[in-house]
Amino acid sequence: MSETIRVGAIGSGGNARGHMRRYDAMEGVELVAIADPSEAALKAAFEVVPGADELPTFANHKDMLKEVEMDAVMISTPHTLHYEQIMDAFAADLHILCEKPMVCNTTHAKRVIETWKKSGKVMCVSYQRHTTGAFRYCRERITSGELGKVLFINSLQSQAWYQSQVGGNTWRSQMKWSGGGQLNDSGSHLIDIVLWMTDLQPAEVFAYQDRLGSEVDILSAIDVKFDGGALCTFSVVGYQSWKGMFEETTIWLEKGQL
Repeated sequence: MSETIRVGAIGSGGNARGHMRRYDAMEGVELVAIADPSEAALKAAFEVVPGADELPTFANHKDMLKEVEMDAVMISTPHTLHYEQIMDAFAADLHILCEKPMVCNTTHAKRVIETWKKSGKVMCVSYQRHTTGAFRYCRERITSGELGKVLFINSLQSQAWYQSQVGGNTWRSQMKWSGGGQLNDSGSHLIDIVLWMTDLQPAEVFAYQDRLGSEVDILSAIDVKFDGGALCTFSVVGYQSWKGMFEETTIWLEKGQL
């Protein structure tokens, strides 16, 4: 691989444009091509990403992977497209940064992990809370064992997701593109960070969900029993009367609380 990491972007929507602007500000990273079937999304990228309008663009990611030399791809597309794009990138011998969720079902998840282990490549899913100081502190205190066993976890997220996604008729509100609603989207951050902080493995899961008349889940109440006996409740609320997001996670241990 060259000293400069050459990145191809699969997707040029709002989130992808944020990644591309950051690449422009980084040393040792070069955006070399963009694939997106939406001319409107490409035009929007040209307006905010310096030099993007001079790059080769493709309506299909497969053509980009065949025609442009690169070291890595950034995947920021509707969730149900991730699996094919990830597997195509591995087949092209590339490193991968993929937006969350990685994929939308366990069969695909297992295949991706198996392929990654054999690939010798770096793959990262954009659960950025692993780099946040507060969460890293909690992980260190828990996994060191100094506070004893985890007993109980309560994790809550609320967001005006219904109003912005269903009300806006975005792709996230359509099951064929999103693979699920608030839990699959922002709510997956809760699942990720609790599992990462604690290193616990779920043994039993029970849940209720309500779609509030839409195609996808809006409200989720999830109870988990982990190996070793710890209990957890996840509450994901995708309907609220004010803009913004509220989150709170509390972890009770034998010798303390975080």
